[in-house]
Amino acid sequence: MNFLRILLLPFALLYGILMCIRNKFFDWKIISSESFKIPTISVGNLSAGGTGKTPHIEYLIRLLFANYKIATLSRGYGRKSKGFIKADISSNYYKIGDEPLQFKQKFPEVTVAVDEKRKHGIKLLSNLDRNLDVVLLDDAFQHRYIKPGLSILLTDFHKLYTNDYMMPTGTLREFRKGAKRANIIIVTKTYSVLSPLTRRRITKLIKPKPHQTLLFSYIKYNSLQLVPGLDYNLQTKKRKFNTILMFTGIANSYPLQQHLKNFCSELIVIEFHDHHKYTQKDTEKINKTYSEIFSKNKAIVTTEKDSMRLYKTELIKNFVDLPLYFVPIEMIFHNDDKSKFEKIVLNYVKENKKIR
Repeated sequence: MNFLRILLLPFALLYGILMCIRNKFFDWKIISSESFKIPTISVGNLSAGGTGKTPHIEYLIRLLFANYKIATLSRGYGRKSKGFIKADISSNYYKIGDEPLQFKQKFPEVTVAVDEKRKHGIKLLSNLDRNLDVVLLDDAFQHRYIKPGLSILLTDFHKLYTNDYMMPTGTLREFRKGAKRANIIIVTKTYSVLSPLTRRRITKLIKPKPHQTLLFSYIKYNSLQLVPGLDYNLQTKKRKFNTILMFTGIANSYPLQQHLKNFCSELIVIEFHDHHKYTQKDTEKINKTYSEIFSKNKAIVTTEKDSMRLYKTELIKNFVDLPLYFVPIEMIFHNDDKSKFEKIVLNYVKENKKIR
């Protein structure tokens, strides 16, 4: 731990105590948590920053979509709007945020909504569609005004919550013991090959409770896709470039950097902070850097989430003549974890749908 983080320890302790008191108020029912008859599945984490919530929500959508009517509900981080909004074809990042826009772009038949007051959002969704079967709550682990029927907690393999500290010394939003509220704990972003020894070591660190199921997943990178709204003529099946210019506004771009190095001789990186709101100046910087690359065989690559902050905004026009791609990702479970996860989720939804 560096000197600055040590200096911040008193503030981290104070913040942790305040969050602990808040949680106790919910535990003691001084502040009420509301349960809903409609099946609600929460996906969240103890830490600030990316643990892979978006691909895990997408996995749930793919799992449930064929047999159930689904809605996703997020607060819509980064949007300029307020209150409840149901996404439609005109929605953009400013209106609903990047992650909800990504859900709507990929799954147009799924109901996607945002509301900073998630309890209010569920009630409105239920009233708008009496046939709604499941609500997927994105990043709602600390939103204790709702008591989800099934709570999924994610933790990054490279930064387990068991080794982390409270903000601002670390990235935890609440003390580690808050993990006990989860029904499922998923260790995300592991290597594609996970040894039994590593699995046992992490299980000992996390020490799941009897009511909890511990699972492991990793990220699979798929082929490059042109950012929506562009019509560049370069063959998208091209596998190798002399130079790739990568720009991102996510918590940790290192895994993507390592992946892209397999497809180019030179990787140039421009990093912005997590959930960065792109500006005209940013796009000019990206354009200038790209134009200065002395190679014809070159491309610009970003994440799918970053591309949503450009899609359907005035900024997309600044890339109209450029080969701008994103890397689609999906979440893969290790070994038998896939069947375990799907069995828990499907049984929960099936049993609770009967009750309604």
